[in-house]
Amino acid sequence: MCGLTGCWTKKADSTLRASVKAMSQMLYHRGPDDGAVWVDEPEGIGFGHRRLKVIDLSENGAQPMHSACNRYVLVLNGEIYNHHKMRAELEAHGHAPNWRGHSDTEILLAGFVAWGVVATLQRAVGMFSLALWDKKERRLTLGRDRFGEKPLYYGWLGKGNKQTFVFGSELKSLRAFPNFDNPINHDALALYFRFSTIPAPYSIFQDIFKLEPGHVLILQNEGFNHRAIKIEPYWQLIDAVNKGASNLIEDEIEAIERLDSVLRDSIEQQSVADVPLGAFLSGGIDSSLITALMQDQSNSPIQTFTVGFDETAFDESPYALAVAKHLRTDHNELRVTSKDALNIIPNLPELYDEPFADSSQIPTYFICKSARQKVTVALSGDAGDELFGGYNRYFWGRRIWNKFAWLPSGSRRVLGRGILSLSVDTWDAMNYILPSHYRVTNLGSKAYKMAYRLEQVENLDDLYRSLVMLWPEGKSIVKHSKKLTTLLDDANIVKNISEAEQRMMFWDSLTYLPDDILTKVDRAAMGVSLETRIPFLDHRVAELAWRMPLHMKLRDGKGKWALRQLLHKHVPSDLIERPKAGFGIPLGQWLRGPLVDWVESLINEERLQSEGYLNSTLIRETWKQHLSNRYDWPHELWSVLMFQAWLDNVR
Repeated sequence: MCGLTGCWTKKADSTLRASVKAMSQMLYHRGPDDGAVWVDEPEGIGFGHRRLKVIDLSENGAQPMHSACNRYVLVLNGEIYNHHKMRAELEAHGHAPNWRGHSDTEILLAGFVAWGVVATLQRAVGMFSLALWDKKERRLTLGRDRFGEKPLYYGWLGKGNKQTFVFGSELKSLRAFPNFDNPINHDALALYFRFSTIPAPYSIFQDIFKLEPGHVLILQNEGFNHRAIKIEPYWQLIDAVNKGASNLIEDEIEAIERLDSVLRDSIEQQSVADVPLGAFLSGGIDSSLITALMQDQSNSPIQTFTVGFDETAFDESPYALAVAKHLRTDHNELRVTSKDALNIIPNLPELYDEPFADSSQIPTYFICKSARQKVTVALSGDAGDELFGGYNRYFWGRRIWNKFAWLPSGSRRVLGRGILSLSVDTWDAMNYILPSHYRVTNLGSKAYKMAYRLEQVENLDDLYRSLVMLWPEGKSIVKHSKKLTTLLDDANIVKNISEAEQRMMFWDSLTYLPDDILTKVDRAAMGVSLETRIPFLDHRVAELAWRMPLHMKLRDGKGKWALRQLLHKHVPSDLIERPKAGFGIPLGQWLRGPLVDWVESLINEERLQSEGYLNSTLIRETWKQHLSNRYDWPHELWSVLMFQAWLDNVR
């Protein structure tokens, strides 16, 4: 796990090395063990790399790395889990160079020489972003893993002869290039307020983009403009979806056995490291299953990590402890007080580097910090929700829509007002009247979210899109912005997916997973120099998930049926069967309480008006409603606060 950066400039001079070194140094946290810079001044190209040593700790794994034939130069961020198999294939067909070490970077380079870039990436199982310079063809290639576990930004700085193409693992490395002055993209900012994050391919800055997952970018012969870039996919989830639909596994026993096999293989590959390794454990289905299979393959207790909170409604540590005791792991629990959590908030803009407003970024940071005290690599249960149907919206969405679809929009509006007539606390109290399997964490907040959308949707897909949006589209929060299209606006991409719930899972896998979940985990982990690995995102696991019919995911009002069946072989059901909860914090309470002064400092009306980005009237009214305690707008307000704090950080 590392950080990479670089540039290709039209007019290089003796300052090129210093510029790349400055860019690279901004990524020190991603790779504190080593760092190096390579430049070809006549070509105007330069790579910078920061290294976190995980595989081949010797200097033979150092980057930037040259191929044995000296044609290619590579910087890699991530891990290729099947590099041993790729090495064996190269050797079997006479394509192996004289190996210097056993790093996956060296093996990837040999693959590029033997098979080409795309064919090599299609063979690779892993998480990565990379930059490759072809000296012979004067070609720069950027690549990103299939699901977007590792980030990669790129774009243009300057104009005319001073124009430079830059790239890097985080925006802070691009901003370190001399005279960076790209303005904020108002249209992308509007997307941020819709989704709490800025979806690929956009970024917060004009002319700076994110490479989309599963794609390669090619820039050749100093084509320093948008039209000169060629971007193409080497793997697409929709292909796996379509292939799976035509080859469904109908037998439940066979499906569970195949899931067990492919998940074990993924965990086995991802448990290879030359440094200490452990696992996150929340006590939920996904992390418990990863931990159970990981422990089953280990001859000694594995290290597991969880975070506990004083606020019992948000504290899942007792569940994690129960699972850890049953599996006999070496369990570690970090107790986090509200003061601890509040103290980290000022560091979030620097840590996340781009406006990002998923408030579970706070507990995610703490669990990464806890793990890094004992291990360098941690396995995570992320992506089980998107692939196997874990989110509440998958099994509540249709129920809700079926109850209200027959109502005309005017009647839905009245119903929405009725929901808002009860306070958030009242809705939360009513939650406990429901049978346990119908209870929903933070019912009040979710009821309010639903109320404001009842009049806006015309079908179940509309309902899904409204549920994943933060600020309703009708509320214009960003001044001088126009709507940018995203994958959620492309109905054609899901036209062959007949079931609405499967469409939700597909959209979530394309958007929410890489843009929110994986961004959150990457920045939190790399902020403390921890490598995280996600066994569910082995593409073979994902392809198998799409061969499972919907009833093997959603059943009896619950999600992740297949994962539950597999987990029950290792952990008693009573230890993990409970209402799904997010990795949350009591954000609404904090905003009304200990954070009030901080909030006011960031969103006072004079400041908002002078900056000119946001609708101050709307924000102040939302804040006033939240303070009244009759309304609950923690996440909407958090998005504003994280942008305002980010502004302070980049000025």
